[in-house]
Amino acid sequence: MPQTTTSLPSPVALLPAPAEHELVQRLLARDERALGQLYEQYARNLFTVILRVVQDEAMAQDVLQEGLLKVWLSIGSYEATRGRLFTWMVRVCCNQAIDALRSPRHRFHRRNPSLEAAGAHYSPAPTAFYPEHIGVRELIVQLKPRQREVMDLLYFGGCTQAETAEQLAIPLATVKTRARAALAVLSRMAR
Repeated sequence: MPQTTTSLPSPVALLPAPAEHELVQRLLARDERALGQLYEQYARNLFTVILRVVQDEAMAQDVLQEGLLKVWLSIGSYEATRGRLFTWMVRVCCNQAIDALRSPRHRFHRRNPSLEAAGAHYSPAPTAFYPEHIGVRELIVQLKPRQREVMDLLYFGGCTQAETAEQLAIPLATVKTRARAALAVLSRMAR
């Protein structure tokens, strides 16, 4: 499990029942100082629980903030007769953590790590296509006429894709599709 480097308050013991009841009453009255006290009193312990669920420190910090916001917004649904405030907040925050883990955004980032995290380094392709290569004009002649006119403008005419689309009076997407198809054909020919 990663080391915690956040600036959360130190873990402390749970409030005694009378003090907890007073804190809940202040939260119900929308006393913002009570929210600060709630954070000071419980944030470290909640963070530890959340971190066990999500196993990512940055995500745990986000879930903690979202969880405490949810506690603030839904404190009216807390029932002291059903358990301690901390137990209820753990349930709220754990549900928030599970929702975060199930979110499409989290699944996407888990399946597709950033290039830096994956250790990827950019290196140019060893056999890039340059129009100056000997015989390229002869290869382009073998393309379909529509692909050839796009390639002539892009690689020998010095036009951008947008300029090519404008000159040929076709959509930009069509220029891109024809250029991509032509490059695929040229790469097969060059092998």
